[in-house]
Amino acid sequence: MMNKNFNIFSLLIGITILSTSCGSDDDPGIVIDEPSTYAFTRDGESTVSFSGQTTRTLMAEEIVSALSNTAFTEAEIDAMFSHAEGDSDFADETNFGLNASDKNVKSKTAASADFFSSNATLSAEIKADFDSWIANQITEVFPNWETDASAGVAGQIQEAGGGSVRYVNAKGLEYNQAFGKGLIGALMVDQILNNYVSTSVLDAGTNREDNDAGILADGKSYTNMEHKWDEAYGYAYAKAANEADPNATLGEGDSFLFKYIGRVEGDADFEGIAADIYNAFKRGRAAIVSGDYETRDAQAEIIREKISMIIGIRAVYYLQQGKAGLEASTIDYAAVFHDLSEGYGFIYSLQFTRLPGSDLPLFSNAEVNAMIDELMAGNGFWDVTPAKLDEVSNEIAARFSFTVEEAGS
Repeated sequence: MMNKNFNIFSLLIGITILSTSCGSDDDPGIVIDEPSTYAFTRDGESTVSFSGQTTRTLMAEEIVSALSNTAFTEAEIDAMFSHAEGDSDFADETNFGLNASDKNVKSKTAASADFFSSNATLSAEIKADFDSWIANQITEVFPNWETDASAGVAGQIQEAGGGSVRYVNAKGLEYNQAFGKGLIGALMVDQILNNYVSTSVLDAGTNREDNDAGILADGKSYTNMEHKWDEAYGYAYAKAANEADPNATLGEGDSFLFKYIGRVEGDADFEGIAADIYNAFKRGRAAIVSGDYETRDAQAEIIREKISMIIGIRAVYYLQQGKAGLEASTIDYAAVFHDLSEGYGFIYSLQFTRLPGSDLPLFSNAEVNAMIDELMAGNGFWDVTPAKLDEVSNEIAARFSFTVEEAGS
């Protein structure tokens, strides 16, 4: 039933196409002046700011990197995740001064207003999952760094032909991939879809009245509503090689959401999705400037639908790549486990997607955990079958408007 509801809603909302300068249907007096790139100014000064999102993306990059470096201790990586202002946790001090920052990744993990403000228990459980991946990497995988992995034994396994060495737990899972790909959902997707483009955040307090009156945030060049939308934009594009026009350097810059927007755009079955997402961000921001909140909210729904698709597509893609590897004449287990570990992280991220027109995720936490439990049963990836990978792939695709064949290629 959820699949039918989602697809029907998708057909209803379609893609709202606005011309560069157009009037609102509700109020012909409202004119939306949409720039060619995500560049907005007031009195000659930029009103776009998402430095906090850039900071957290840089922090996340270092944390994921540390999970593959046996020189780090559990305490050190924990400190990076829950960084406190002034602590010397990070190496990258260029431009953003990570150590001096009062921001951290953990506080914004599973922390959206719509999904977690009234569910602190689930938020804490999700944060604990990330903590456990750090702890298990240190206690299970690091001590076996030079051990050959096998069913029930953590260690290293090299891809065929002298390829990359993968470091897995006893069930074949790369914890660093679970952490990194899971963070795409728990941080980037959750903050965008369920926080910053939500009316509960955009219209909080006197934000709408202030935006209409042009009242700026204290000491800033932007209104509070403009800034909230920019923060959503930042979680997608903060480290794009070209921040104002990210699709000019699609997928370049970070290892998180923007990278995989690029990957999905590169699949002919989904060509155009990157432009859909970027244009919705741009049009929504222009609508805020013009005080057209109906158009703003329509663009938020497009963002929710399309970014949710990115997560679903990549979850199916990696499961199907793993299946293809298992069905090869000679199985390259390192490559298979790497694909399935990335798939694991994207499956985990499904609980942060959004069913358009609702306050619900496309997959609940319980549904996500059930899929993961199926994949990790027994000896996990050592035991998983092509049939099981197809079963989970079909379960995911059924909630979306794409097929397993489209996503898996």
